[in-house]
Amino acid sequence: MKALCLLMLVFALPVLASTSHFSSEGYRIERYRSPTPDTAPGAETIDTKKLQALLKSSPRPVVIDVINSEYRAGLFIETKPHTSVPGAFWLPNTGRGELSQLWQNYLVKNALKLTTNNQNHPVVVMCKSDCWLSWNATRRLHLAGFTNLYWYKDGIDSWENSDLPVQVITPVPPEF
Repeated sequence: MKALCLLMLVFALPVLASTSHFSSEGYRIERYRSPTPDTAPGAETIDTKKLQALLKSSPRPVVIDVINSEYRAGLFIETKPHTSVPGAFWLPNTGRGELSQLWQNYLVKNALKLTTNNQNHPVVVMCKSDCWLSWNATRRLHLAGFTNLYWYKDGIDSWENSDLPVQVITPVPPEF
């Protein structure tokens, strides 16, 4: 009987470990740089070529970079310049799995401002490749009512590996 219980525990541990990476709401809460699914809820997954085409289209999509940045005493603490797709807006910390209402509001209010309150305006969410931060933020925007979402799954890593130009960007200051 002990052997059977031990065997069941050995097979159950990977399942238990994998579910602990997610909040009860379904957001990834740790190990953000790990393999991601092929799709994000409510969004079309795009590659670098599709993003290039979208950036040439009208209306031009709003590109939101959600890579984290340390925030203390009302300031983002940057130790080195952050590069992103030219024209992107940096809304750091909005892809964390557990998000305070202040950061949730920061994401949604800025997305509304950048789209001039048009939740059907195209929005691309990105960070790095194999990064759950952009998946989480995409899901949040979908649940907030944004209907024309794109998830740039491979993020800035793919953009840079394609030898495309980058731009140093700074975080959009929060109003809290």
